Formats: sequence, structure tokens, C-alpha cells
Amino acid sequence: MQVRESRENYLEAILMLQKKHGYVRSVDVANHLGFSRPSVSVAVSNLRRLGLVEMDEHGLLSLTPDGLHEAEQVLERHLLITDWLTGLGVREEIAAEDACRIEHVISQESFDCIRRHVEKRTAAK
Repeated sequence: MQVRESRENYLEAILMLQKKHGYVRSVDVANHLGFSRPSVSVAVSNLRRLGLVEMDEHGLLSLTPDGLHEAEQVLERHLLITDWLTGLGVREEIAAEDACRIEHVISQESFDCIRRHVEKRTAAK
């Protein structure tokens, strides 16, 4: 896994867990991603060093404004690509798996075109 993809997966997981539970601990991220606690600890340290994540005195993680911005972009790509693929007839489970891979490599131009296509399809319903 490339560094950027790994970072995006961690940020997206933190955002999703925050939305679901209202709080996020490193162990929650480890369970969500299926990674070991030591691996998550190293990754969180790197994200903190990059100024994307903060940890409070209770060990709760939160995204900084820059981290939140990046996480929201990744989550938007994931959700929209999943929707687009399911609209094409791909089973939801497969679409979500494929979207998880595509979201990290798709160009902004291609993503914008897919977004416009999905929005037109949604408006036509």
C-alpha cells in the first residue's frame, strides 16, 4: 500500500468512526481496518506529525481542519464511486470494495465527470 493511500484510509476511517460513534480511539481504528494496534499507533503518530490528527489526554483522536478536509474528500469519492458502480449494476459489496481501491488513484478530472454523471442520473429520477 502506498503512503498516500494508507494515510487516506486512516483519515477516512477516523471520519467514519467519528460520525458513527461520536468519538474515536486508536483501538477503534485498528478494529475497523483490521490492523494491529502497534501498526495503528505508528500511523497515528505519523498523522499527528503531519498535522492531520490530534489526540487528547484521554487518547481520543480527532481530525484537524486539514485532516477533516482530506478525509471528507476521500469519503466523498468512496460514496459517489460506490453509487455510480451500483447504478451500473455492480453488486453493492463489490462496488464498495472497488470504490475503496479506485478512490485513491482516480484523477480529479475523472472524478468530476463521474460526479456530474451521477448527479444527472439522480436528478432524472
